[in-house]
Amino acid sequence: MSRAAIADAQRVVVKIGSSSLTTAGGGLDTGRLDALVSSLATRPGLVLVSSGAIAAGLAPLGLSRRPRDLATQQAAASVGQAELVHAYSLAFGRHGRTVGQVLLTADDVIRRSHYRNAQTTLDRLLSLGVVPVVNENDAVATDEIRFGDNDRLAALVAHLVRADALVLLSDVDGLYDGDPRQQGTSLIPTVRSSADLDGVSVGGTGSALGTGGMASKVDAARVATAAGIPVLLGSAAAVLDLLAGEGGTYFAPTGARTSARLLWLAHATTPRGQLVLDDGAVAAVCERRLSLLPAGITSVVGEFVAGDPVELVSTSGTPVARGLVAYDAAELPALLGRSTRDLGLREVVHRDDLVLL
Repeated sequence: MSRAAIADAQRVVVKIGSSSLTTAGGGLDTGRLDALVSSLATRPGLVLVSSGAIAAGLAPLGLSRRPRDLATQQAAASVGQAELVHAYSLAFGRHGRTVGQVLLTADDVIRRSHYRNAQTTLDRLLSLGVVPVVNENDAVATDEIRFGDNDRLAALVAHLVRADALVLLSDVDGLYDGDPRQQGTSLIPTVRSSADLDGVSVGGTGSALGTGGMASKVDAARVATAAGIPVLLGSAAAVLDLLAGEGGTYFAPTGARTSARLLWLAHATTPRGQLVLDDGAVAAVCERRLSLLPAGITSVVGEFVAGDPVELVSTSGTPVARGLVAYDAAELPALLGRSTRDLGLREVVHRDDLVLL
């Protein structure tokens, strides 16, 4: 698959960060937002994942910088989200497009029933010609505010809507082999595998108004490309070129389209605990793709309930898989090392609820 996949995409997810939408003081930069919308408005099958709610709420609240405490961040998000969607509604409306707000929390991508509901809603919005404007629900969420500035969310949404491409907009024109502000560094035009990133520094935590940096964008690209979705990373100022498949850094797909359930388990879940496996259980799970039985578990770490995601680790502590556990943490110690055949027990993690890492 080549860059032409970006230009030919019938359904594309575009992610825009806070630094590309706001002024240095924290208010919305309506000129930049209008310019972005003008470039996107004629694109069919568009889903916009937009940061900027917290940053947009700073000026109305009289705040000079991004707050550090969670309560004020959530207050700023509550005020700023209204500002942000209103601005998008006006800007897209000038081009005859209607927008719909979709706010997601971790539960909407972790709990499968919520995941399906979000998928149905997004599909229906797109079928009606609406532009979904997706953001994390920072006003009520806790972990999401530190989730990577919507980059990983954009990758998951791309899979959720079965997008043909993901475009990550930044304030730099692509991924460089070093600090782009330093002489001697150069743009990496194409990444075909993780080997192409060996020795490349992608550190950085983003702008003062956002939380995402280049590292979170590269991680998002890995998630999307592992699910067969091509990714293009570049400058928001060059969005028209990017949508044509030109410029920026192109990340080629590294895997095939997989089920939403497996991608959800691998990338959208936060493990609530760990199950430590003996060598035989590791081989059974990883090599023979079998369910995890009580006999192969040596210890249980953390507090969780049946249905929670847990990490399966080797005796050395190396994560080997992730799955949905069928028992509460309090129930498992009495079952460890015992045979399901003798006890008539169900599997601890069924192979259909398990993904290798």
